[in-house]
Amino acid sequence: MFLNVETSLTGRRWIGPGLETERQADALEQATGLPRALVLVLARRQVSAQDAPAFLDPKLRDLLPDPRCLRDMETAATRLLRAVARKERIAIFADYDVDGGSSAALLITWLRALGRDATLYVPDRIDEGYGPNEPAMEALARDHDLIICVDCGTQSHGPIAAARGADVIVLDHHLGGETLPPALAVVNPNRQDEDGALAHLCAAAVVFLALVEAGRQLREAGKTGPDLMSMLDLVGLATVADVAPLIGVNRALVRQGLKIMARRARPGLVALADVAKLDTAPTSYHLGYVLGPRVNAGGRIGKADLGARLLSTHDPAEAQSIAERLDELNRERREVEAAVRAAALDQAEARGLDTPLVWAAGEGWHPGVVGIVASRLKELTNRPAIVIGLEEDEGKGSGRSVTGVDLGASIQRLAAEGLLIKGGGHKMAAGLTVARDQLDAAMERLSELLAKQGAGEAGPADLRLDGALMPGAATPELVAQLEEAGPYGASAPAPRFAFPDMQIRFAKRVGESHLKLSFSDGLSAPIDAIAFGAYDGPLGTALEQHGGKRFHLAGKLDTNTWGGRTKVQLRLDDAAEA
Repeated sequence: MFLNVETSLTGRRWIGPGLETERQADALEQATGLPRALVLVLARRQVSAQDAPAFLDPKLRDLLPDPRCLRDMETAATRLLRAVARKERIAIFADYDVDGGSSAALLITWLRALGRDATLYVPDRIDEGYGPNEPAMEALARDHDLIICVDCGTQSHGPIAAARGADVIVLDHHLGGETLPPALAVVNPNRQDEDGALAHLCAAAVVFLALVEAGRQLREAGKTGPDLMSMLDLVGLATVADVAPLIGVNRALVRQGLKIMARRARPGLVALADVAKLDTAPTSYHLGYVLGPRVNAGGRIGKADLGARLLSTHDPAEAQSIAERLDELNRERREVEAAVRAAALDQAEARGLDTPLVWAAGEGWHPGVVGIVASRLKELTNRPAIVIGLEEDEGKGSGRSVTGVDLGASIQRLAAEGLLIKGGGHKMAAGLTVARDQLDAAMERLSELLAKQGAGEAGPADLRLDGALMPGAATPELVAQLEEAGPYGASAPAPRFAFPDMQIRFAKRVGESHLKLSFSDGLSAPIDAIAFGAYDGPLGTALEQHGGKRFHLAGKLDTNTWGGRTKVQLRLDDAAEA
């Protein structure tokens, strides 16, 4: 236990760095001279003193894999270049989330740089569902010579077969089945016949590798291709928003993508940052929690192609109009989500939160928010969660998993056993369609499959901390150094520190459920903190009504710039009475 916190205000045990991590941090500190807080983060990531410089400054040229290591890559790039050279009609069929929109925007931007246009097609989440469908593919094939499916298509055997008269290329990352669809090329690191070395790539990263291969083929022909480095803002956004693990080349893609984004050259992202009132250089946090949800809002409850159109437009006026619409849709999405979340939580609690699978299903629950609600249930219970919206004889749902439990494979097996109409995804997230009369049987079987992987064995998630800090040590310089060990996200959690025995100087509820506060040790200047969703549980009330008690406070460091001054702030995750 860290700071002897057995049960915090949110019911969690605090766990600090282990003895081996402390020893490694000591060695790193001695060898590198880096701050203690930073070497604790490096030690947790098992970075040696020798590897620390390269880890803190990851170079894409050192980490980018050879695109040709993926099956069908050479074929896909060659066909794409042929379509460009012959001025063929190209269509892009994209998923409606950030990864799909970014993937489509990558291709559209690249083609535009070569003087070519493409037709964008994004299916409606409610009317058409995920991935290619036969009527859409038939229609596209009548008017186009080449159809490129991005972030979808690996399991779309029938729809791809329906695209008669056109070649189809699939650039995807979702789990593949035993057989591949009848496409000209299926480039996917999660094909059954791949070795899994690049399984952590999102679809936009796969598209980027395809464009790298196309660039190589252009150079071999003595030609110059578009500037790919300037497109890494899209790859970085998709990688974080799709919760791809921030390991290996993904770290370099996101780091470089953030640098490109800070230049404010893409009209769509500039407009989106402005409507979100983002007034600092973006971090991975902003990609995942500020920009990503707004791009996603169109596919969730609005017009499905808004995100891809925003990311690909070169017209600032159009970008501004779409960004404002997405911001408005995101507010509507939050309202819909809140209602579904409350109902789903009540139902899941009644069913029991200590089972291998936490699930809920309700009439008319909007398909655009069930994935977000599943994520909230997963975070609350530390168990895989499924949330399903029922409509007539069917239910369409989405699931989120915990580390070490492959939800996508279990969903795929359920579909193969006939308990689902269809289903698929990857380890941490999956989608499904189930007949109403099969719902209980399907969830019971899924619970069995997940239990065999160890789901449900853990209690509420422990809060893992990298160490303790005093307010005087929490400087903007330290925050900047900690960012060098990033980006942070899936499989690379942001460092979290405890501030022991703090006095609450100010506490006030803001918005619907957030808490703003400041705290001090009585020696240094107070630090401001924000606890998002604090009033969804006991945290907000306990700290607002502190009555002079002192608390251990735990969270992630951030900076806030106002009036030209940069100050440290804490994104508060938890607290315990001192």
